[in-house]
Amino acid sequence: MKVLATNIGSKRIIKYRGKNIETGIYKSHIDEGIYLEQEDVKHDDVVDRRFHGGIDKACYLYSSEAYEYWRPLYPDLVWEYGMFGENLTIDGLNEKALKVGDRYKVGEAIIEISQPRQPCFKLGVRMGTQAILKQFINTTYSGSYVRVIESGLVKKGDELILISEASTSPTILDIFETLYQKEIFTSKINKILNCELVPDSAKEDIKKRL
Repeated sequence: MKVLATNIGSKRIIKYRGKNIETGIYKSHIDEGIYLEQEDVKHDDVVDRRFHGGIDKACYLYSSEAYEYWRPLYPDLVWEYGMFGENLTIDGLNEKALKVGDRYKVGEAIIEISQPRQPCFKLGVRMGTQAILKQFINTTYSGSYVRVIESGLVKKGDELILISEASTSPTILDIFETLYQKEIFTSKINKILNCELVPDSAKEDIKKRL
């Protein structure tokens, strides 16, 4: 896996159902790279810390391959990396293979896979239609939040090097499908709820489904 783009954004006011709402989802790539800190990315505006930022959601990764899926569905959009609100656009990111607790060295930083992204209406505003939310949860392209174990600078071209594997943990896709798909497998639920590395917030959302 390799970093194709590093992205940050500033607060922006959007209109939603007649109300002015702040969001940090509008991100653009910057050539000088980004500095990963323990609870967020330096100079990247995090608006609602109930759902973004913090230890378990310090940085968001999304795959470049997913862009190839979305472009034909929305050909009128001007596509550029960072559109899904990701801080790092990654070539080769595979939610089916990423396990919660896997640790990677990337640039100067060490990161740990934590949980999938759960989309909200702000993604719909960014893409110009709320229909994308249902489409998003029906794909395997959730992207992944990470914990930052060691802070550091990450630049375009840096490779993600696996330094420790959480071989018994659920995958990011396991959690994403359990959160949203109609068919829920008991074996997956037990594996997720019994894994100490899965954030409590994700576990609570799964328990609500039950």
